[in-house]
Amino acid sequence: MRTTHNQYHLYMRFPNGLDKALTLSYDDGVTEDIRLIEIMNRYGLKGTFNICSGRYASEGMPSRPDRAFGQRLTYDEATALYKNSGQEVALHANTHQRLETLPSAQVAYEVIKNRETLEDQFERIVRGMAYPYGSYSDAVVDVLRQCGVAYCRTTKSTLKFDVPTDWLRMPATCHHRNEQLFELADTFLEKELTTQNAPMLFYLWGHSFEFARDNNWELIENFAQKMGGREDIWYATNGEIYEYVEAYRNLVFSADMHLVYNPSNIPVWFYCADRMYRVGAGETIAPEGRKV
Repeated sequence: MRTTHNQYHLYMRFPNGLDKALTLSYDDGVTEDIRLIEIMNRYGLKGTFNICSGRYASEGMPSRPDRAFGQRLTYDEATALYKNSGQEVALHANTHQRLETLPSAQVAYEVIKNRETLEDQFERIVRGMAYPYGSYSDAVVDVLRQCGVAYCRTTKSTLKFDVPTDWLRMPATCHHRNEQLFELADTFLEKELTTQNAPMLFYLWGHSFEFARDNNWELIENFAQKMGGREDIWYATNGEIYEYVEAYRNLVFSADMHLVYNPSNIPVWFYCADRMYRVGAGETIAPEGRKV
């Protein structure tokens, strides 16, 4: 991979060399997630469902749908829905508190209790999160980091397709109700990247109960139909995006950029000097992608 000094430009690519990725993030753990997941799976979309495990509905109690905020799933319903859905589960604080208003110890309890429940329930390590109400502070961020949270979504919309750089203050491209949603979708689909461009990530967020409340399920159906089933997009959960980007950022290069080592357990793709490289898990490669 030897280059001259003015050619040290690296541009990450997603798995299999793709330059675009799409992920969704939906909050609260409500019955409307059933329909949303069916739509996502039908069109091959992937995402993350952020759950308040301390606010599951009581088993055996009659359903009392709330048009404003949806009907929460029971523990058993959530297990049945998410466990084999192909989607990711993540934290939303145990009881959906405004974390920046709480003492640090209570913030830690809200996060750890949520983690313990979901990890036991779904038999997986849970490291992702979305802030309840989208609110946080620097002190909350510090607590999340100490509690093992790797990435956490805010409610900020950039209207851009940038890959996150601050994982614990992670913005999205937009909420699904944004008036520019389909304009952004068209821009995302139509833009052709060169070897001198950073990759593009479309990050959509919201609450599935909003589709029932606003009577506009066709919005997400049309979005999924438009964006799904394409060979030029990587469909991934929030966690898969995080793990891949961090694997890329943790590549180890020799001083002269002649060698690169991938210490992670997943392969990574990138452009350097107008050539695509793939570095397998645990591999070191040299010029022309040759293993050493």
